Amino acid sequence: MFSIFKKDPKKKLNKQYSEKLELAMKAQRNGDIKGYSMLTSEAEDIYKEIQKLEATPN
Repeated sequence: MFSIFKKDPKKKLNKQYSEKLELAMKAQRNGDIKGYSMLTSEAEDIYKEIQKLEATPN
């Protein structure tokens, strides 16, 4: 009944994923390769969580 008020966890994770990729791109453009690789790794972890959520049936 109150499922319309539940927030979608995939939406939140997708937003975090996009933000991490954007930060990684900015780090790479600024020459911060270590920061780029760390942010990219964090983005990959978030993407794995998104895939887990998509694999589980509602």
